[in-house]
Amino acid sequence: MGLFDRWRGVPIKLTDGEFWRGFFGLGTTSGECVTIESSLQLDAVWACVNLIRNAVVMLPCLVYKADGVTVDKDSVLYELLHDMPNMDDTASDFWAMAALCLCLDGNFFAEKKFNGEKLIALNPLPPLAVSVCRDRSNNRYYELTEDGKKRRIPENRMFHVRGATLPGCDRGMSPIGVVRNAIGNALAGERVAGKMFANGFQVAGVLSSDQILKPEQRKQLGDVLGQFAGSDRAGKIAVLEAGLKYQQLTIDPKDAQMLETRQYSVEQICRIFGVPPVMIGHAANGTTTWGSGIEQLILQFTKTCLGPLVKSIESAIYRDLLDSKTRKSVFVKFSMEGILRGDSSARAEFLSKMVQSGTYTVNEARAYENKAPVAGGDQSIVNGTMTPLDKLGEANDNAPAQPETRAA
Repeated sequence: MGLFDRWRGVPIKLTDGEFWRGFFGLGTTSGECVTIESSLQLDAVWACVNLIRNAVVMLPCLVYKADGVTVDKDSVLYELLHDMPNMDDTASDFWAMAALCLCLDGNFFAEKKFNGEKLIALNPLPPLAVSVCRDRSNNRYYELTEDGKKRRIPENRMFHVRGATLPGCDRGMSPIGVVRNAIGNALAGERVAGKMFANGFQVAGVLSSDQILKPEQRKQLGDVLGQFAGSDRAGKIAVLEAGLKYQQLTIDPKDAQMLETRQYSVEQICRIFGVPPVMIGHAANGTTTWGSGIEQLILQFTKTCLGPLVKSIESAIYRDLLDSKTRKSVFVKFSMEGILRGDSSARAEFLSKMVQSGTYTVNEARAYENKAPVAGGDQSIVNGTMTPLDKLGEANDNAPAQPETRAA
C-alpha cells in the first residue's frame, strides 16, 4: 500500500485521475520518474520538509480583537484555529498538514463546514484530489474527486492556501514538479549507491595464472574461494595452488564521484526548500555548527523560509475565513515567539527587554511562562535612567536631598 492509497480512511481508486496526477510522475533528464512519494524517499527532502513542518507546529495561531493586541478567546475562529479545526485533528495536526502540503504540492485545501451561518469545522482535503476551475462567468470553484466521483465545492466554502503562483493561475506551483530534474538526479544517485552496496560496484579481486584453465577448473576455484566470502568468514586463510596469485581490486569513491554527487544533491535540495544545510545535519564547505554562526542560520531560516510560509497562511485566512465585517474587527496572526519556547536564555532575555521597555506588563510576561498573575503586575514599568539630551546637567528637583558629608 502506497503513501496515499488511503487518505483519512477514504480509499483512493485508480479511476480518481485527479488524485493520481502527482503520481503519474514527471520525466527528468536523468530518466528517473519523480513523484511526491518517491521524492520523500530522499532523506534530504524528508528532513527539509519535516523541519519546516515541526517549526510551524511550534507557532500558535492567535485571534485578536479590533485593537490587534487583546487575544479573543471567545471567538469562534479562536477555537478552530488555535485548538481544534475539526473533530479529527488538533490545531498542530492541521497546520502541520498545511506546511507539508505547501512544501510538496504548493497548495493546501480545507473545506469549510457550517451549521447555519456559523463556521464549525475545517476539513483538510488531499491536494492531489482537488482541481481549481472557472465557470463561464469566470467564477472560481473547486472540483473534488472522491471515490471515483467528482463533487463541486463553491469558492466561499473552501479554505485555499497557495504557494508560489504565476499571474493568471489559480493553483500554486508544486516545488517538487518545478525542480524535478534536481530531484531526479538525487534519485538516480541513490539508485546507483543502492546497487553498489547490493551487488558491488565492481569485482572484489582477480586470480591470475600463467596457465590456461579449463571451464570446470574455473568453476571449482570459484566455489573454493566462495567459502571465504562474507563478513562471517572474515579472517580465514585461503591456500592457492598451481602458481595462482590473488590481487584485490579497490576503487576510490571520489574517482566514481559518488560522495560528491550525493553531497551536492543534499545542498541542492536544501536550496529548493530554503533550509540551511546545517539545520538538517549537513555541514559542508566549512560551515560551523556551533556558536553565533548557527544562530544566524536559524534567524535566516525564520526570516526567509518560515516567515513567508506563515504569511501566506495568514493571508489566506484573511481572504477565506473573514468577511467584509470581521476583517475590520478581527486579526489572525501566528505567534513567532513560539519558536523561543525551547531556548530558555533567549526567552528570558526577550521577556526582560519587553517588560523593561513597558511593552509587556509583569503579568503578561508571567502569562507567557504559564505563571499566575501577581498583585501590582498589571502596571507597565520602564527603565527610568534614560534622560533626554537637552536635560543633561540639569538638577533633579525631585531627587531626595543628600546628607551633608561630615568633615573628618
